[in-house]
Order: sequence, then structure tokens, then C-alpha cells
Amino acid sequence: MPTVAALYHFARLPDAAARQAPLLALCRAQGLCGTLLLAPEGINGTIAGPRDGILTVLDHLRAWPGFAALTWKESAADTPPFARMKVRLKREIVTMGQPDVDPVAGVGRYVAPADWNALIAAPDVAVIDTRNDYEVQIGTFRGAVDPGTKSFRDFPAWWAANAHRFQGKRIAMFCTGGIRCEKSTNYLLSQGVPEVHHLQGGILKYLEEIPEQDSTWQGDCFVFDQRVSLTHGLAPGRHGLCHACRRPLAPEDRARPEYEEGACCHRCADEYTEADRARFRERQRQVDRLP
Repeated sequence: MPTVAALYHFARLPDAAARQAPLLALCRAQGLCGTLLLAPEGINGTIAGPRDGILTVLDHLRAWPGFAALTWKESAADTPPFARMKVRLKREIVTMGQPDVDPVAGVGRYVAPADWNALIAAPDVAVIDTRNDYEVQIGTFRGAVDPGTKSFRDFPAWWAANAHRFQGKRIAMFCTGGIRCEKSTNYLLSQGVPEVHHLQGGILKYLEEIPEQDSTWQGDCFVFDQRVSLTHGLAPGRHGLCHACRRPLAPEDRARPEYEEGACCHRCADEYTEADRARFRERQRQVDRLP
């Protein structure tokens, strides 16, 4: 079974371009697949493959200046969750589009999974899910606010329009693995919010550590690989993927009349042209021909 490592780390990385090719070569030499993003603010991504290979790559990354504290979240997959290995250069390792946001300078208060339930149950705490709408649709924490954002870039505008709703509240934020909260908590602090907390290690760490009978999580957690979703104990969830719009689909969604494998689902039935559908169908025919 391949080991899957989700990781990110904010640190100054002015020579990201020079590190791209050697990192890609090392990952390939270790038999890994996945995607790593490099930017002047750090690294983000998920890799999968032999555990020894992953540890070799992590040791390499921790040797970079400022990266000694890099951590990772481990899970497993029945089959390789990625088709190939990529290392890409980006302006941001998670795109918020706010040039003044700097997690290296300061973030909210980390809350361990064991302490999360008590925090979000407090009456003076507002819980905000920082993920995109299609992720929230398949699972979230009980009572969490869904901003309804299509992308992380939309979060600052949503906050500007809704900040008045949270006057006098402590804010608790969460995301899949923790990276979006590094930026969103820094942003809220810059907007004058006096007390901001975030779930350390994100939903994945919570699902790993908190027994289902004690959990306030409801549903599955969307992940950006071929597993699509995970649940308590980081076991595989019940969702597949619409390969047209890339949204997660439950078994009952795939039974709806709008669903056509590789080409359409009920969420994207009105979003593409017939030329797009023809292209999607041809792509699916190519997939079906693979051994």
C-alpha cells in the first residue's frame, strides 16, 4: 500500500526555481508520485509511494534553510493516488491573492485536535470553514459557517461583507490540512480581529486522532487526489469524482439521470457547451481503452 504524505511549510524560499529540478529528480528516484508546489513563501503538496522514499525526500526538504520544522500528515491508499510526479513553481503555495498576508510573520492560535471540540462548543466562538463550497458540501464540523466561496481568493471579500456578523466573537477556523488557515488567520489578525484560533493539522489530523464516537465532524473530507474523500481514521470515504467539473459525487449522485461517466453530473449539467461534452466523452473513451 502506498504511503501518502500531505505537507506544507511557510518559510522564505527565494531560490525556488533553482530547487525545482533537483527536487523532482529526487522524488522520481525514490519512486514517488504526486505534486509539490514551490513559491517564495514555501512549499505545499502531497506525495505518495514507498515510505522510505518519502522519508528521504522529507529529510532533503528539512535540510533547506528555514525548513527544519517541516511536518507531514501520513495516510495510506489502496492504489497509487497520483499518475505521475510534478514539482511546480507558483507565486503562492496556496493562492489567496493578498500580497500583505504573511504567515511567517504571525498566525492565529493553534488548537490541538483533542481541544477542538471544547473550543467550538463555547457560546462566544464562531466556527468558520475556510474551504471551497464543493468541499463543504460533503462534510464539515457541526455548526460551522460556510462562506460559500468558489475559491480561496474569494475569502477576503466574503469576510469584508460579513465581518459585522462576528463582532464580539472569538473566531475558530479550519481547513483540510491547515495551510489555508495559516493565511486566513494572519489575514483576520490584520483586519483587527483580536482572537483567532485554527485547528492544528486541519481536518485530516482531527479525523486521524479523534475517535468517531467523540467526533463533531459530519460527512467526509474532500482530498485532492484519486481517493477523493476520507473519513474517520483516514479511511476511504464514499465519494467519487465528476471528471468534467472535478466535484465530488456520492453514490446517490452517480445514480441521478444527469450523470454520465466522465462527461457530466447534476452539478455541472448546465455549465459546459456541447463541444466541451464531446471533448469530455472522447477523453473518457481513451480512459476506458487503458488496460
